[in-house]
Amino acid sequence: MRKILLIALLAACASAQASPQGTGDEIGHFMTERGLLSRIGSVGEKVEARATELVMNSMAFLGVPYKRGGTNSDTGFDCSGFVRAIYEQTAGLVLPRRAEQQAAATQKIDKTDLKPGDLVFFNTLRRTFSHVGIYVGNGKFIHSPKPGAEVRVEDMGVSYWAKRFDGARRVSTDESAASATTAASR
Repeated sequence: MRKILLIALLAACASAQASPQGTGDEIGHFMTERGLLSRIGSVGEKVEARATELVMNSMAFLGVPYKRGGTNSDTGFDCSGFVRAIYEQTAGLVLPRRAEQQAAATQKIDKTDLKPGDLVFFNTLRRTFSHVGIYVGNGKFIHSPKPGAEVRVEDMGVSYWAKRFDGARRVSTDESAASATTAASR
């Protein structure tokens, strides 16, 4: 609901500023007077800070060994256990346990819209959404790849990953979606 209100308000400002009657000044004054412009800026800063924190936290686990079914750094992670642990520790969100469940519980986005902290999915076991990692930026992602390997950063443009890319998803940070995500993981 907040997103819809914010979008409507921004659209009204844009159209008012474009109109020749000068009503844009009135809306701009209203938004400044109510502190809405600073709130919009702080929301953007919070989202960016959360993504940065998520990526930085995930980097702290580089070198942790892969373990099938693993969900912590003491014993090791599998791919979805790694993603789930990072989101729970950093954002307080409990994602579902399996990669395909994580895909179902998150918002589909276009590959061109990827931002650090988004989830990237791959078909590595001849089924969709069989592998997941966290996008870190610049075409790279961090993940727990396979038995005998460790948490590492890889390039999505490498042939192996490019051929198997299944899609990208964004974990919603609004409260209602977070509650739904938490409920879906139980």
